[in-house]
Amino acid sequence: MQLSSLLQRFNEPETLKMAKLGRELRAQGIDVIDLSLGEPDFDTPQHIKDAAVKAIQDNWSHYTPVPGFLDLREAICTKLKRDNNLDYKPENIVVSTGAKQSLANVILSLVDENDEVIIPTPYWVTYSELVKIARGRVVEIKTSAKEGFKITPAQLEASITPHSNVFLFSSPCNPSGAVYTRAELEGLVNVFRKYPNITIISDEIYEYINFVGAHESIAQFEDIKDRVVIVNGLSKGFAMTGWRLGYTASSVEIAKACEKIQGQFTSGTNSITQKAAVTALTTDLKPTMEMVEEFTRRKKRVLELVKEVPGIECPEPDGAFYIFPDVSSYYGKSDGNTTIHTSGDFCMYLLNTAHVSSVMGEAFGDPECVRFSFANSLEKIEEAWARIKKALANLK
Repeated sequence: MQLSSLLQRFNEPETLKMAKLGRELRAQGIDVIDLSLGEPDFDTPQHIKDAAVKAIQDNWSHYTPVPGFLDLREAICTKLKRDNNLDYKPENIVVSTGAKQSLANVILSLVDENDEVIIPTPYWVTYSELVKIARGRVVEIKTSAKEGFKITPAQLEASITPHSNVFLFSSPCNPSGAVYTRAELEGLVNVFRKYPNITIISDEIYEYINFVGAHESIAQFEDIKDRVVIVNGLSKGFAMTGWRLGYTASSVEIAKACEKIQGQFTSGTNSITQKAAVTALTTDLKPTMEMVEEFTRRKKRVLELVKEVPGIECPEPDGAFYIFPDVSSYYGKSDGNTTIHTSGDFCMYLLNTAHVSSVMGEAFGDPECVRFSFANSLEKIEEAWARIKKALANLK
């Protein structure tokens, strides 16, 4: 059997790989604390679950339109106006089986072989791999904690070539937690105005998990709005990861392209999830805000715990539910059995020694850092960092 060469173009997501390794250790009876997955540890709010039950009872059990039910696309438009003061119509919206599929639809719609996709580092692991699947070329803009893990207009302009056709970023950012202000976005928009052929993909899946104020979308700048594709979904803000629903808001031209691609892959998204999503997007956000309050408490505690660990430099995240500390001071150190050379070595050492899972920075385009989630209980978080501190103390 000869498998497709496509499989050689991209890598397995390190986030899922680390979760898999953690499950294997748990199967052996080892108590592994998971700080690797990007998933709220909360249950879906009851009123959303009730809406799903009603949808089942009302027999919403048939094939769905490829871009999504009309009432859901209208609900998404209502949400975008309510939360972001953005005007969209249902024909601008495409609903998909998770924001990851939304991203795949958009990239496959826009990127041809050797097209350049500009991505600031660090970035979510799937961004670069989707570009590779589309045979595009990833152009990284390096950032650091000193710059708040955000790019400047000068860096953006320096990265643009005649082959540039997409800029892809997230705010709040996974893994760094960086959040762009309106003024910072406007600085980037001033550059984009000079290059009308570049489409901006704005991943806003962590929109609600923001510790510094109101979310700012780059689509608010009206003169470039038709060149912006917003990617969002229900996983993070509504604790609905397993329900699998994402969506895009874009120009009609891009929406139709995404619909065409999706029509040959999955067709329409799960009917019950769609009906529950209408309720999620149009009713009380109190459960979401309560979840964010808990994440705020956890962030504060995690930063206190990290300060107690020598050799780790950790900037404060402004959004999402991760910290992304620099652990490179441990490179070259050993406990006598294991020597740490990379962030991957660091993560495997913690998994095998402290039984705490994390995700290597290489996967996010930053080899000096490691991503730790605080989407876990405070009790588990405190135990995990006690284990980490003890394990790292053995490295000399």
